[in-house]
Amino acid sequence: MVEPGEGSSTGGRGRLGGGAIASIAGGGLLLVFIIQNTEKIRLHFLVWNFSWPLWLYTLVTAAFGALIWVGLGVMRRHRRRKERRADRRGD
Repeated sequence: MVEPGEGSSTGGRGRLGGGAIASIAGGGLLLVFIIQNTEKIRLHFLVWNFSWPLWLYTLVTAAFGALIWVGLGVMRRHRRRKERRADRRGD
């Protein structure tokens, strides 16, 4: 006998959400960009001058962008949680 939910797609398991699909697509595009751009570039930051491969610069920039994105999400969730607590208390 087949249990309800086994083998059916109505349970929601095994399906990717929009955010996961966008993350996978963005990661794939980043990987293609990194593979295609392997030359060295010269960076000038304040008083420092140095050379990095373009793929490394791209990877570091993407990592910083991801950290900022996650940080903003954490701040937003914290603010919304604080507002919900205040609403429950009647403040």
